[in-house]
Amino acid sequence: LAVHIQTCRALMVISLLLGFFGIIVSVVGMKCTKVGEEDPVTKSRIAVAGGVLFILSGLCTLAAVSLYATQVTYEFFRESIVPINARYEFGSALFVGWGAASLSMLGGSLLCCSCPAKERRGQQYQRQSQPSTARDYV
Repeated sequence: LAVHIQTCRALMVISLLLGFFGIIVSVVGMKCTKVGEEDPVTKSRIAVAGGVLFILSGLCTLAAVSLYATQVTYEFFRESIVPINARYEFGSALFVGWGAASLSMLGGSLLCCSCPAKERRGQQYQRQSQPSTARDYV
């Protein structure tokens, strides 16, 4: 295969691996899970790390799809003996790739927004007991 196709393939495999590890790290960093630390600051930092992995995954996808699109555009406008109706065009997979990269980077940036504010970092959240609404009948 051509070099640009192998480069795109390698970038997509890296993107898949980063996305897989991003899912695992993000699930561990969610506030609703009991995996790992109980400290909300540590949980939010783990979620931010998952968000960074998603952003990197989206960037790898964007680079691979854009590199392939650039090569298709170069081949299309290059003067050759191939007739114009037999040349390559953008397929739906390129548009799906651009959409997936955009959504992955958007999701990663939303996860990165879960970093706690500076005034809340030292604060611990403690569960308070709720007053009972049931009346005691004797």
